[in-house]
Amino acid sequence: MAKSNSLFLINAALLPDFKEQLPGIDWPEYAKNFPKISFTSDNFSFYASVSSVYSSKIEGEDIDLNSFLNHKFFNGNYQPDYTRKIDDLFEAYTFAKDQVLNPANLLKAHAILTKHILRSSGRGKIRNKQEFIINSQGQIEYVAADAGIVVLEMEKFFKDLKRLVKMKLSFAETLYYAAMLHLALLKIHPFEDGNGRMARLLEKWFLASQLGPEAWNIPSEQYYYQNLSAYYRNVHIGFDYETVDYQRSLPFLLMLPQAIQHQS
Repeated sequence: MAKSNSLFLINAALLPDFKEQLPGIDWPEYAKNFPKISFTSDNFSFYASVSSVYSSKIEGEDIDLNSFLNHKFFNGNYQPDYTRKIDDLFEAYTFAKDQVLNPANLLKAHAILTKHILRSSGRGKIRNKQEFIINSQGQIEYVAADAGIVVLEMEKFFKDLKRLVKMKLSFAETLYYAAMLHLALLKIHPFEDGNGRMARLLEKWFLASQLGPEAWNIPSEQYYYQNLSAYYRNVHIGFDYETVDYQRSLPFLLMLPQAIQHQS
């Protein structure tokens, strides 16, 4: 079990409350009962397609799941602009499936998923300028970690990531830290773009590192999109990085087990 004083950045204080509110999930039984998809040779490709589409839709991409599946598996004739960003994210999930979760590979995954989002100078690189989240009304929703501290904060984040990957965690702890890594990366917002996509991929990657490859099938991205208002509301735990309050993060952390429960 990870103790709060063994981590530099990731907050473990809510773990007891998280365990208390965790819905009952029989993970081995759940993992065994994922539907087998007949039109692809491996289930991963189907579930990675679902993850890529819904994670992209959270970021405002106008992509339909059926269209993307038609494109991916049945040679559908779509304009490249319609599918290319989702293709990149699918490639990043495929890369992650076969790689150890570590800082270097996380940056490589970011470079892959932003091939058609950022110039080459920004792919897989920690930003060196200030970043803001602007809402649909043109107002500042969140001020990310200051450019002067973002590298230091990511050094702490990477230290925690390496420690957590090596720990033998219970099922509840695995869900907790996967969601907390997701949230912490969103709050640091270390990249010029692709932060949300990367945070959701990281969450799934961490789950697979602890629970096995079946965890790639968890429809968390789909659940977040289908509950987008709650996702945005629960992510908002401070106006800027300096005032982020992880004591308010329990509603967000519980969305991951809710995604699993919803699918059961």
